[in-house]
Amino acid sequence: MVLSFSVKGQTSATASFTASVTIIQPIGITTTSNMNFANLDAKDGGAVILTPENTRISTGGVSLEDDATVSAAAFEVTGEEGFAFSITLPENDYILTNGSESMIIKDFTSSLAEGGSISGGSRTVRVGATLDVHPNQTPGIYNSPAPMNVTVNYN
Repeated sequence: MVLSFSVKGQTSATASFTASVTIIQPIGITTTSNMNFANLDAKDGGAVILTPENTRISTGGVSLEDDATVSAAAFEVTGEEGFAFSITLPENDYILTNGSESMIIKDFTSSLAEGGSISGGSRTVRVGATLDVHPNQTPGIYNSPAPMNVTVNYN
């Protein structure tokens, strides 16, 4: 007598899933203060470093006015609470001009090393730079003919 058994095991199984998404607050940046190196006397020339903390340091023969109102550029970054972001500063040299003469602004620095996170809905970022001053620079008001951009991105 021959017995034959057929055993069938479960050969497939199915599971279900759902999908969801959370749309976060877009990142934004607004200028709250423009950069101002304030008054200085060029004398023998040199450089003025404006730190993100609104402190000026002169090198060479540049003389700084005491009690001058200086200002690093300041920005308010807004976005999703707790999200990290990176900041991109101007990388090139830029020109400040009075119409006939110019100076170079360069070496931009930020109050945040490379970025930060948003707390309380916003974060303040300040940007400083170095201004190269020529010897006996012609007196006058020097402005940047083109804007300098700061960009923020979520990490």
